[in-house]
Amino acid sequence: MPHGYTGNILHVDLTHQTTTVETPDEAFYRKYMGGSALAMFYLLRDMPAGADPLGPDNVLVLALSVLTGAPLSGQSRMTAAAKSPLTGAIGDSQSGGFWPAELKFAGFDAIVVKGAAKEPVYLWVKDGAVEFRPAAHLWGRITGDAEDAIKAELGDDKIEVLQVGPAGENQVRFAAIMNMSNRANGRTGLGAVMGSKNLKAIAVRGTSKVEVADKQAVSDLARWGAQNLPQSNITGLSKYGTAETTGANQTIGSLPTYNYNSGVFAEWEAIDGTTMYDTILKGAEDGKQDRLGRDTCYACTVRCKRVVEIQEGPYKVDARYGGPEYETTSTFGNYAGINDLAAIAKANELCNQYGMDTISCGATISWAYEAYNAGKLSKGDTGLDLTWGNAESMVKLTEMIAKREGFGDILAEGSARAAEELGRGLGDYLITVKGQELPAHMPQVKKSLAVIYATNPFGADHQSSEHDPAVEADFETFKDRLAMIGVNKQLPKRSLDAEKIDFAVKTQRLYSALDSLNLCQFVFGPAWQLYGPDQTVETVRAITGWDVTIDEIQELGERRLNMLRAFNAREGLDRKEDKLPAKLFKKALKGGASDGFKLDEDEFEAALDTYYEQSGWDVETGNPSRPTLERLGLGWVADQLKM
Repeated sequence: MPHGYTGNILHVDLTHQTTTVETPDEAFYRKYMGGSALAMFYLLRDMPAGADPLGPDNVLVLALSVLTGAPLSGQSRMTAAAKSPLTGAIGDSQSGGFWPAELKFAGFDAIVVKGAAKEPVYLWVKDGAVEFRPAAHLWGRITGDAEDAIKAELGDDKIEVLQVGPAGENQVRFAAIMNMSNRANGRTGLGAVMGSKNLKAIAVRGTSKVEVADKQAVSDLARWGAQNLPQSNITGLSKYGTAETTGANQTIGSLPTYNYNSGVFAEWEAIDGTTMYDTILKGAEDGKQDRLGRDTCYACTVRCKRVVEIQEGPYKVDARYGGPEYETTSTFGNYAGINDLAAIAKANELCNQYGMDTISCGATISWAYEAYNAGKLSKGDTGLDLTWGNAESMVKLTEMIAKREGFGDILAEGSARAAEELGRGLGDYLITVKGQELPAHMPQVKKSLAVIYATNPFGADHQSSEHDPAVEADFETFKDRLAMIGVNKQLPKRSLDAEKIDFAVKTQRLYSALDSLNLCQFVFGPAWQLYGPDQTVETVRAITGWDVTIDEIQELGERRLNMLRAFNAREGLDRKEDKLPAKLFKKALKGGASDGFKLDEDEFEAALDTYYEQSGWDVETGNPSRPTLERLGLGWVADQLKM
């Protein structure tokens, strides 16, 4: 009897409106575990090379893991994967909430979606049964309205709904897949993929429970987490959300401001997580924000999800649509010099209503702001005043992008495509890798991120490795946990030598494994998280009954990274795409602790060589080698690449 997983993979053919159920064996589940690695198996096996990201040949996989649905913090997560319409590379994204656990309770470990429906449809999945239902009446509705309509139609308020909003329907290239109307599979534009397939939503309801191998061990882990949360390194995140880190990034000069021209923002306190907690978090007026303003995911004790409510003023915000995270307060805030927290919360609400990634949306807008302030765009181009700090225009542009109206139609393509379309040297202001906009942690300051951002298969991502302070200033605090994955030495600030790359590679593999185990990276990780690497191993053992080791977990992460890179290689991408925005090398930052910082191109290229060598990849192409793929049990992938 399987523990932790159902053994059922649901295959959906939208073109012919048929379904089949695959039942892989235990060896398959142990090899891939779930999430991103499991999704990559189906993408590499079932998607033809060169598929149009917005065409019927693209395959969309929604994958849980062998841990999803267990009664433990941090496990209710889902990976979405497909070819990205934003980058043309692999698209990979995780989300939390209650939908992942509910899909497991409904009897499935993953859904593999192929083809495209002629007319809008949604799927109704209940206790192993699957039904296609018409969705034309839902097309064009924002997420909250569509979710209400589906629940009313099916007659069950306990249904969980995964869906695309109007941005996905309009194929905005950074559209997100949403659940609970406020949890997003953001980044890489997978909402546009789902929209291109005329798949509006997947509603799920299940009454089964996950069978675990060792109930007492799972209970002990859950109890340990609840007891240790108050004195853990994430207690502030629990109370103030991820925007708690605004001040820390300001202090070290890693708060991207004016589209990455500075690492400090003079008015950062106005948009900090503590300010949000004291002002616009639901219940703040009555001191009830700890109860009303902090939401959670299934079985999670951390409660880090923000719930914002604004009932007065120009930017009213419905609590249903959650609240902004750090990346959102930054991209809609300091990126464009905006200090209006209510306006940022409104932009976040619009992204959740229409279904868009907040990072790419905000950063694309900040790119337009810099171009405008440099005199390369005019009000005749934009229809709006994009002077730094103009919150009203930022909010308006967010909605215009979702609806593809006016200048928003150009920005809906993402900043890289917009720069190419408009010309005028606007590429000089880009902050993109592989066409995807940079998140709000600066590689000029946290230098290992320079290599991780450049080489990450789906574009720059801040949740793909541990950041430099863990092995620099904070090493003494985290050294015992880091030692569990072979990181044993404190390193100098802003180093980028072989030892720093070793740190990046080893933590990247653990983060990669977490994206296949579908564990929350705020709850599990190598350093500051609630649970450490040893407890990750204990969790897998307790739920599955497998005698895994940390080496097996690290190998899982390595396997997933090689599959992602192999997909890109199959699509014609290699080292030439592993580059950073030119401005990070050419323009020194201004102000604060990072004043004068910029990246050195020779040091960066040498670090890339070291990264490929340590990864077992070809240094010239950056692609996985056959010996590495075969060592990881991926000889069949090497065969695809004709190695």
